[in-house]
Amino acid sequence: MNNLFSDSDANIQYQIRQLTDDLIRYNHAYHTQNKSIISDEEYDLLFRLLQNLEEQYPQYKRRDSPTNKIGGAVLSEFMQVAHIIPMLSLNNIFSDMYQQDTVLKHKELFQFNQRICDGLNVSQPSYVATPKYDGVAISLTYIDGILTTALTRGDGFTGEDVTLNIKTIKNIPHTLKIAATPKDFSSQKDLLSEILSPTPAYIIPRRLEIRGEVLILTKDFIKLNQEQESAQMRQFANPRNTAAGSIRQLDSRITASRPLHFFAYSIADYSHEIEFTTFMEQLDYLNNLGFDISSYSKLCATPMELIEFYENTLAKREQLPFGIDGVVYKVNDISYQQQLGFVLRAPRFAIAHKFPAQEVESQILDIQVQVGRTGALTPVAKIKPVTVGGVIVSNASLHNQDEIKRKDIRINDFVIIRRAGDVIPEVVRSIKDKRIANSPEFIMPHTCPVCNSHLSQIEGEAIIRCSAGLYCPAQKKQAITHFASKLALNIDGLGEKIVDQLVENNLINTPSDIFKLTVDQLIELERFGNKSAINLITAINLAKNTTLARLIYALGIRHVGESTAKELANTFGNLNNLMQASVEELLQINDIGAVVANSIIDFFSETHNCDIIQQLLTLGITYPIAANTSKFNQFISGKTFVLTGTLNNYTRDEAKTLIEQFGGKVSGSVSKKTDYVIAGAEAGSKLDKATALEVTILNEQQFSELI
Repeated sequence: MNNLFSDSDANIQYQIRQLTDDLIRYNHAYHTQNKSIISDEEYDLLFRLLQNLEEQYPQYKRRDSPTNKIGGAVLSEFMQVAHIIPMLSLNNIFSDMYQQDTVLKHKELFQFNQRICDGLNVSQPSYVATPKYDGVAISLTYIDGILTTALTRGDGFTGEDVTLNIKTIKNIPHTLKIAATPKDFSSQKDLLSEILSPTPAYIIPRRLEIRGEVLILTKDFIKLNQEQESAQMRQFANPRNTAAGSIRQLDSRITASRPLHFFAYSIADYSHEIEFTTFMEQLDYLNNLGFDISSYSKLCATPMELIEFYENTLAKREQLPFGIDGVVYKVNDISYQQQLGFVLRAPRFAIAHKFPAQEVESQILDIQVQVGRTGALTPVAKIKPVTVGGVIVSNASLHNQDEIKRKDIRINDFVIIRRAGDVIPEVVRSIKDKRIANSPEFIMPHTCPVCNSHLSQIEGEAIIRCSAGLYCPAQKKQAITHFASKLALNIDGLGEKIVDQLVENNLINTPSDIFKLTVDQLIELERFGNKSAINLITAINLAKNTTLARLIYALGIRHVGESTAKELANTFGNLNNLMQASVEELLQINDIGAVVANSIIDFFSETHNCDIIQQLLTLGITYPIAANTSKFNQFISGKTFVLTGTLNNYTRDEAKTLIEQFGGKVSGSVSKKTDYVIAGAEAGSKLDKATALEVTILNEQQFSELI
């Protein structure tokens, strides 16, 4: 993160745009693809930086800012269901582990407590402190005691229906036992006393929504990977991503084969046969119903007790049976919770106190330089294998030459390694007392370590890049992999390993070569039979029909992410207009500053890039061209749409793409801010809510006319 941003006002808009694009990409990978490409600690740092910038410069805040959102995209493979009560995230606080003074060390905790006291106008509320599970949030709805629906968090307002998969988890009851009715009790007090008794005789509320975390216990994860190794199959990276991938399987038998475990942590909603006065009562009630809850929870009366809980939990983190990345504090009094309410994406009455990244000692055996898709050279330390956070690692990032120099890192140094999440660890610092005498300083190569081309470095940037572009084998593979990726042309089956194989066999050298491949060429290669070869060629042919936004994103233009690609597609309408655009025209587009505009101009000024684009179009790449290529559709631009039911002439993705192409926005839930609801066959609760809110409802024919 060295020299990531400057403080000059001229760069603020670009900083916000870059942070927004990066965080959207990290969110998509974490919540939708079940993988981490950045550590939790680094994500939290970038998220906070974006929040601070948006507060200071609200005029530059984007509509799609991740500070407005909760989770990730909802996968299209599963039915989408709106949460009756949104599944919000928690805001985070941190401790300065280098401070000795308790108040300074835990300053953010004391600030949180003061906000609570001020908001309630009380001297001191009590809290329930619990470990923060490193798993996947799930909502369970029971109707008359029967499990009817299980939803993922999704984007916080709409989740994926994974009921069939969740029902395979052994410690989740399908039916809650019925023994009595509320009218059997003479008073609410007697009723509550009975519910909290060791053997409650109470019929559960008619509707009960329970929230909790699906995870894999540490011992079960170790056993699972041992079984994978015995079967000579790929081992799983970490428990959290494995759990997330398991509950999103289209085949429930795969989910059932994974050692998933559920811990309930709250009651989100219930019909009012019963009321709770405290959060601790809710936890006791869940425990009595037969749900596993954390046995490590504690009622704390003061901030000092919260600090004691935090320190004790951090100290025994490795001994816990499951992974955690912090602790959660929640105001115990339910009426206080209701009084405090919510901010945009989180409750005011709860906070997550995150742990620092885990650190261990190792030794650098070598420093090697990797070349990425954009030509960026990244030095990576090869270290003696060491276990960090339950995962054995042998590589650690050194970021760039400036970081190596600042930290004074040398080959053979003993170093501190930090890891948080499923990402490459980083070297934090060198242990100078253990340094071997006369260890030479590391110097970055003067030419590309892959293709020997000359290197370039923009003034003010720490990153050094290979200048060879698509001609560099390292960039070539990454550029083609990016071109075929899910958010780009989405060529199913053309992943990194297959791209490596095709490039190494000289079958493809540029993205356009993908569309020249034949079945006969593929079946000559390892991993390919007749069926798999036909499947890949079929996927390639299907990818020829794409959208302009996907095609622009697929080109891999530096600084142009998914969001910027959509803005460019909406503005210019076709690729030719974009290729001929001037800097002045690009700068008129929302969220595009001088850096991005010049990057686009530079890309299209390269003859070989234009040649590849022309080859792609000649080989049959097509995309819908907007009728009005310079302006948005005036009836759609800036409007918010919600899709419900089944359309005859459009898939949901196609309808969404058309709306976005003309400047509209598609939301997963209906609110007063919704402009149109497009209702197809078998429209559900969204249609009812739209009617109640008097939102304009369009049928498919009316939608087509609007387009």
